[in-house]
Amino acid sequence: MKKILFVVNTLEFFLSHRLPLAEAARKSGFEVHIASSSGPAIGQLKELGFEYHIIDLARSGQNPFKELVSIISMLRIFQKVRPHVVHLITIKPVLYGGLIARLSGVDLVVAAVSGLGTVFLSHSGLARLRKKFISFLYRLAFRQRKLAVIFQNPDDRQVLLDIGALSLDQSWLIRGSGVDLLSYPCLPEPEDMPVVVMAARLLKDKGVYEYMEAIRLLRRRGVDVCCRLIGAPDPGNPSSIGQAQLDAWAAEGIVEVLGYRSDIAQQYAAANIVCLPSYREGLPKCLVEAAACGRAVVTTDVPGCRDAIVPEVTGVLVPVKDADALADALQRLIESPVLRHSMGAAGRVLAEREFAIEKIVDAHLSIYQELAPPRGTTR
Repeated sequence: MKKILFVVNTLEFFLSHRLPLAEAARKSGFEVHIASSSGPAIGQLKELGFEYHIIDLARSGQNPFKELVSIISMLRIFQKVRPHVVHLITIKPVLYGGLIARLSGVDLVVAAVSGLGTVFLSHSGLARLRKKFISFLYRLAFRQRKLAVIFQNPDDRQVLLDIGALSLDQSWLIRGSGVDLLSYPCLPEPEDMPVVVMAARLLKDKGVYEYMEAIRLLRRRGVDVCCRLIGAPDPGNPSSIGQAQLDAWAAEGIVEVLGYRSDIAQQYAAANIVCLPSYREGLPKCLVEAAACGRAVVTTDVPGCRDAIVPEVTGVLVPVKDADALADALQRLIESPVLRHSMGAAGRVLAEREFAIEKIVDAHLSIYQELAPPRGTTR
């Protein structure tokens, strides 16, 4: 039985975004191993019967000594498992795991580039130097005997093609991590006061400040609406919104700050509009889930976000970092229930056609089976 090793920065991300894929890989004939930093969800993974390995990995740290410890920790796991296929998920596992795979004789490296990170957003002098260094690491990490790089949107793919990190025939486009359509049913909108919800990691780059300013504008215009913010601070990320700021917004009384919630399907069912004014994404899961729930979307015209909707069919695009345009788009949908319902229905059709978890899993399995088929199968 061939072994596949998934490497990801946090176990929680793996469980929310890649668990169906791991289960399908096991059913198709792979022995599945997962490597990640330690977390409270280890017990859940063991109950599912997967082999689990702990990596000493800091998601956003830049201390050279700690990064070297992470690389050594990952190398030891590669040597212990001796995988035939490694599936690297998120930026550090892609870069470090790609370098290690070159030394370990892995048959196939699958790298999931679900976003390029803040280094490709900033334009300061220091950011440009970091971008050059990260681009160099991508070129090294992608020098493999067999390589498949999975992108969630064509813009990210073009960036790495332009820096010479890979060739077009090594790239695959798979739109997101999928959604279980049964777990995210399309239910009628509530008929009381319209509700707008933003559910995301609470980072500056997600457009949280623009969302709050748009809410203030709607209040000043006298628009009758209930606005909610779902998510928790991310202390490991330098652009995280602090708890003190969230408490101040809650005290301001214009938004309901609900914190982290695991019942997103229920939260969307209780809402009329879903908003994500992010600066850049791979392909945001929250918008895929909104489409499945039949909710109209307002999001930004940036890579990833625009790829998750059909503009003016399932949602509305606005310029990035433009709170006025965001408020205008939200007001338009708040005051146009017929348009809202039409966009929501079209969103469900889009989710069924493009984002169903079965479709996404099959696309990944086709890569494994084509480039590194398990024993007993044929190409």
